[in-house]
Amino acid sequence: MFPPALYPRWVEPRLIEAMQDTPVVLLAGPRQSGKTTLVRQIAQRAGLRYLTLDDAVTLLSAREDPVGLVRGLDRAVIDEVQRAPQLLLALKKSVDEDRRAGRFVLTGSANLMALPTVADSLAGRMETLHLLPLAQGEIERRTDNWIDQVFAGRLLRADRPALGADLTERVLRGGYPEAVARATPRRRAAWARQYLQAILQRDVREVASIDKLDQLPRFLRALAQMAGQMCNHTRLGAEVGLDGKTAARYLGVFEQLYLLRRVDVWARNGLSRIVKTPKLQFTDAGLLAALLDLTPEAVQRDRVPYGHVLETFVFAELLKLASVAQGQYRLLYYRDADKVEVDVVIEDAAGHVVGVEVKAAATVGERDWRGLTKLRTVAGERFRMGVLLYDGAETLPMGVGLWALPLSSLWGSTP
Repeated sequence: MFPPALYPRWVEPRLIEAMQDTPVVLLAGPRQSGKTTLVRQIAQRAGLRYLTLDDAVTLLSAREDPVGLVRGLDRAVIDEVQRAPQLLLALKKSVDEDRRAGRFVLTGSANLMALPTVADSLAGRMETLHLLPLAQGEIERRTDNWIDQVFAGRLLRADRPALGADLTERVLRGGYPEAVARATPRRRAAWARQYLQAILQRDVREVASIDKLDQLPRFLRALAQMAGQMCNHTRLGAEVGLDGKTAARYLGVFEQLYLLRRVDVWARNGLSRIVKTPKLQFTDAGLLAALLDLTPEAVQRDRVPYGHVLETFVFAELLKLASVAQGQYRLLYYRDADKVEVDVVIEDAAGHVVGVEVKAAATVGERDWRGLTKLRTVAGERFRMGVLLYDGAETLPMGVGLWALPLSSLWGSTP
């Protein structure tokens, strides 16, 4: 593996482009996803001063005298700005007085717009981009975007299909650069456990006032058991001793920290036989695998938990692709009252949809197409394609608008 700093990041040209016409650019995403590495490189090339609020003295200055700190800056990168959200009002004042583009590049490891202490969102002055953990395409140094290509009616070629144990290793590894750089599953799992512990003990305190932090690990592990499924967090919270209001607040904190995401149901206007409950997805398969204590050996013994982690892996890959795609896309899922499901429904700005089913096996049966066939019928003219991603090497047509594709086509190349 290459060192983490050497991986190209798809968001970089977009960040540089935003700096050409926008005073403030925020690069948001989970801790350890590569934000600091990227913005330090940009700061060095563009001649911006670099400040990090992980430095105790700088953090104290930002909290005690935000206006004074910003007044002394001409153009700067401010790393981990969520640690002193009061800086945003000082930045607003500064850019209102000097609207030059590219003055400030910020990074945040929490969703700043959800923080109760942020009184002004810098609307009209700030553009927000997202950097998630490494996509497989970034690791493989690919540039084609699977989602853009599929909506254009093109399928990417899996040059070197990842199959069986190779695919399992990628899935359990996830995309965090530090985890990718570690040589063995045991060392990756050790990193993931330390990472989650640090998040729960430090970052949670900065985004929420939570007294009983000892409840968070148990609740997070309980949520991990529901990954890829419809989640009644109130009932789940009760199982670990939390009332509904507290469970909802804890779930919101995990979303703010980019650990997981609630996925809404896709519904066509007028569709009545639809289930409205959101589905829960983690944003990194490696972290989910660590929470489930899932190892390559455990996968060989029991494939059921692996199926949920594989779906998380695909969801995370699609989330990364959507964040840098040329088009605007939403990731949803489909389930009707007859319990017919599609794992992921990608919807573009015009309302067109592509359905994606995920299968951990190398064979595909007739029953595997039930959800995509139903979605094709319900979506009608909005349906663009149905794709079943499986642990195989062949790209195969399976009916009108339906295809079986190797999972590794997600990081493939144009034929």
